[in-house]
Amino acid sequence: MSAMLLSVLSVVVTILVVEGGIGRPRGVPLSRAVLYQPGEGNTFKCLNTVQEFPFEYVNDDYCDCDDGTDEPGTAACPNMKFFCQNKGHVAEDILSSRVNDGYCDCCDGSDEYQQEKIQCTNTCDELGRKRREDLVREKELRETGFNIRKQYVEEGLQNLQTNKALAEELEKSKEQMIGEREDFEVKKTEAESPEKEAKEKHEKAWEAVKAERQAAGDKLKAAQAFQQLDHNRDTFVDTSEMMSHPEFDIDSDGTVSEEEAKEYLEDQERSTEDEFLEKIWPNIKEIYKAPVEESETKGDEDMSPPSATHTAVEDKKAEEEEEEKMPDYDEETKRLIEVADEARRLYDEADKKVKDVESQISNAKKYLEKDFGPENEYAFLYNKCFEYTEREYTYKLCPFDKASQRPKSGGSETNLGLWGHWDGTSDDGYSAQKYEKGQNCWNGPDRSVKILLQCGMENQLLSASEPSRCEYQFEFATPARCTQPTPEEYQMNYDHDEL
Repeated sequence: MSAMLLSVLSVVVTILVVEGGIGRPRGVPLSRAVLYQPGEGNTFKCLNTVQEFPFEYVNDDYCDCDDGTDEPGTAACPNMKFFCQNKGHVAEDILSSRVNDGYCDCCDGSDEYQQEKIQCTNTCDELGRKRREDLVREKELRETGFNIRKQYVEEGLQNLQTNKALAEELEKSKEQMIGEREDFEVKKTEAESPEKEAKEKHEKAWEAVKAERQAAGDKLKAAQAFQQLDHNRDTFVDTSEMMSHPEFDIDSDGTVSEEEAKEYLEDQERSTEDEFLEKIWPNIKEIYKAPVEESETKGDEDMSPPSATHTAVEDKKAEEEEEEKMPDYDEETKRLIEVADEARRLYDEADKKVKDVESQISNAKKYLEKDFGPENEYAFLYNKCFEYTEREYTYKLCPFDKASQRPKSGGSETNLGLWGHWDGTSDDGYSAQKYEKGQNCWNGPDRSVKILLQCGMENQLLSASEPSRCEYQFEFATPARCTQPTPEEYQMNYDHDEL
C-alpha cells in the first residue's frame, strides 16, 4: 500500500474517531453514519444537493452545503439537528443552534465540546434511573387499568345482551298488557255511562232547586227594596223617592235629577209594587243599595261583644253556603259511582303498567343505541356522574348524558352541554367526547364541552378549563381508556439514533 494512501486513510480515521466516536462525525446518529463516509478522493457529497467538498470540510464550523448537512456537529448551519447519544438515558436530537452555546442541553454534555466555555456534568445515569422508575410506574398503572378495562368490557357485553333480551321480552309482554288495558277501557266506558246519566239527573234536579230558591230570594229582595224605597208608605215608589238614592245618578254630577229617576221608573211618575217587581227591579237590582240599618252604623258604640257579632256573621255565611251545597247522591247513584270508580282504578292500573313497560323498553333501546366504544368498555360510565371542584366552581360530568357547572358558594346549575358524539382524532376516535347545545352565553354561542380521556386506575374528573369563551375542556381519567402495554413501549432506547 502506498504511503499516500496510508496518509489519506489516516486522515479519514482521525476525522471519524475524533469527531464522532465509532465511524461517524460528531452529531451524527449511528443509523446515518453510512452517509458520512469519505467518498472517492476523500470527498463528502452534500445529502440533498449535488455539491461536493473535501471530507475535511465536515464539522469545520463553516456551512458549505446549501442544505447544511456538512455541519451535523456544529452550530454553523441554521435549522439543523445535533444528535445527543446520552448513554444511560434516552438519546435525543436538539437544534444545532444550541451546540457550544454555553448551556448543557445533552445530559452527556456532548453538545458543549468546547470545554473552555462550560464544564458539563454527565447526568444521563441519574436521569435514566428516574426515567426507568417513571416507566415502571406508568406500566403498572396501565396494566392495572387494563385489567379493570377487561372487567368493563365483560360487564358491557353482559349489559348489552341483557338489555337486548329485556327489550325483546318487554315488547312481547307489552302487547298482552295493551290488550288487557283495552278490555278495562271498555268496562270503564260501560260503567261510566249510567254513572254519568245518574249524576246529571241529580245535578239537574239540584240546579232546578237552586233556580227556584234564587227566584224566591230575588222576589223577596225586590219586595224589600220596594218597601225601602216607599218612604211615605203610600204603596207607590215615585220619582222623589228615587231621587233620594245617589246610586241612580246616571251622569255622575252628584245629584239624581227627576229625568234620571223617571228613566229608572220606565218614564213614569210612580210605580206600583207589581210593576216594580216585574219591570223596575230587574233593571236596578245590580246597582240598588239598601239603606244601612242603624245598628250597623253604630261602630264603636255597639255594646255587643265583637266575638259574638263575628260569630253571628260566620254562622249566617255558613248557613248560606250549606243551602248552596248540593245534597248527597241517592244510594243508587252512589252505587253506580262506586262501580265506575273501580272500573277507572283497574283501567288506570293497566294503563300505568303499559306506560311503565314502554319506559323500560325506551331505556333499553336508548342503551342499545349508545356507542360505548369498540368493545362497549365505556358502558360502565353510563348513569354515573363525577365532580371536580376548583376555586370558584364545581364541575359535573355525567358521561353520555350532560356536563354542568355550579358556583361553590351556592346557586343554580348551568348546563354546559348535552351528550353529542365521540370527538377524537382520525387515528383514535374514542380519545375525546363532545357535549353540545348547553345554556346559551349572553351575546355568544351555546356552551359546549370537550372531554379529553386518558388512562387511569379509577374514574376521575381531573380538571376543567375554558380555553375559549363558552367552550370548556375537561380531562377525565378512566380504566376504559387503558390499553395493554407492550414490552417495546417501555424498553428505554439508549441507542436511539434518529436524526
